[in-house]
Amino acid sequence: MGNRANFVVVRESGEYELYYSRSGALGLDLDLLAGPAEALSMVRRQGMDDRWLDDVFCEGAALIDLGRKVLMLFAWEGPSTVMRYRAATLELLREAWAGWDVRWTYDGLAELRTYLGLDPELVRDRDIGPSFGGLLETDDEGLREPAPMAAVVTVGANRCYVVANVADHPVRKGPALLNRLAGGPEHGVCRVPADAGIHVDSLRHQVGWWVLASSAQAYEVPQRWPGWTVEFWEDRWEEHVRASAGQFQPPPVDHERALAEVRTKAERRRSLGPAR
Repeated sequence: MGNRANFVVVRESGEYELYYSRSGALGLDLDLLAGPAEALSMVRRQGMDDRWLDDVFCEGAALIDLGRKVLMLFAWEGPSTVMRYRAATLELLREAWAGWDVRWTYDGLAELRTYLGLDPELVRDRDIGPSFGGLLETDDEGLREPAPMAAVVTVGANRCYVVANVADHPVRKGPALLNRLAGGPEHGVCRVPADAGIHVDSLRHQVGWWVLASSAQAYEVPQRWPGWTVEFWEDRWEEHVRASAGQFQPPPVDHERALAEVRTKAERRRSLGPAR
């Protein structure tokens, strides 16, 4: 399968170079912690390629705009997509890219193309409808992992479910999500350090959702919930904690420890030699 990635370098002239890597998505966030010079060298070692991936197969991407000093990125895995490391990783990225505008692209590769003034539809796959992971039991073994691939779904003030976050974000199912949840295993209070989530207030017809990686067509979600008010919290899972009236209580994050551990991960990766 690989860990496919696209990289884009925008020259000072405004022209861009496109690169493709079969394994570049793995450790992408850690590679970028080396700063602009090392990151640019890493990208250009991939060799230019005119292949744009799509939002199904692209597992990570980065755009480096040398003229405007903008760094855009997303990844499907890595410390930047883990709750306890998310804020620390972004903080370290902004330190390493001091003077740059560092942006996470929640709509994935399409957002990079939009930035370049290109048609985002080229990287859309609209032929395949949204797919969703299964509802997880309260004793599911995967939920005991330090960073489980899980999306927390809370409904009103007394219903909480956990979905395997191995496909599309549950929010993409629209109001039909409520039927999907009916009869599923309820978790009471969920303390899972999830990497995605959604809160549904059926009485007020309001939805709030968040994600730590990316979600295809992220900014089109309101179209899937006609008549509802939809708020995208980006990576602010704390909003979900507040909205869920205590149903979602993930473990507290030790920010200083997270900073130290992400630095160690980055140093260990650099010690392995140049990224490919």
